Amino acid sequence: MKYTMQLFSKMTFFAAISFFMKLNAQSEIKINAAFLPLGMINIAVEKSLNKNFSLQAEGFISPWKSFGGKNLQIYMGTLEGRYYFKEVMKGWYVGAYGSIAAYNLQKWNYLKAQPVLNDDGSPQLLADGSVRVTERYQKGLALVIGISGGYHFTINEKLGLDVYAGVGTSQSIYRGYLKDTNERYDAAEKWNKSGEIIPTRGGLMLTYKIN
Repeated sequence: MKYTMQLFSKMTFFAAISFFMKLNAQSEIKINAAFLPLGMINIAVEKSLNKNFSLQAEGFISPWKSFGGKNLQIYMGTLEGRYYFKEVMKGWYVGAYGSIAAYNLQKWNYLKAQPVLNDDGSPQLLADGSVRVTERYQKGLALVIGISGGYHFTINEKLGLDVYAGVGTSQSIYRGYLKDTNERYDAAEKWNKSGEIIPTRGGLMLTYKIN
């Protein structure tokens, strides 16, 4: 499943780039400078549709099986429509986006180690009599739909900066695992499900105009 979703995300992103590059319209390529120091890759292509509307295809890869001791592996593709109040790729804008992702990570509420419980709710004990304590992580797929906003700065004729953030609903199917044994901790036989409203986008994109 992981490799299928990785391939799907990459194919979707590069197919979108190929399509956009054929359009005779104003376009930019972008890279998220905020994530580069962390070893994460977030690149995008934005194409104008008319004076105020544009379409952006984006790919995000966090390759870390372990980052600071935490699972943080994400492969995500995003398609976003934007409306600029002044002119495409200039000034303030709002947008709507959809993303699909495959992940192996520790959700924000599972970052700390917690006791492992028996079926009756009592804590499991190790051979030395101490309580078994471990972290938990999740592997799964997510569909995200959200709204975004930002500001596009112009540096010169070719270069610019795109500062943005977004919040959306994330609907996931996943399996949860105990970190010390890689055994499942959730009671679901196949997939667990979750839904939440969280920040899902943000950064500082360095932009380069190619048309």
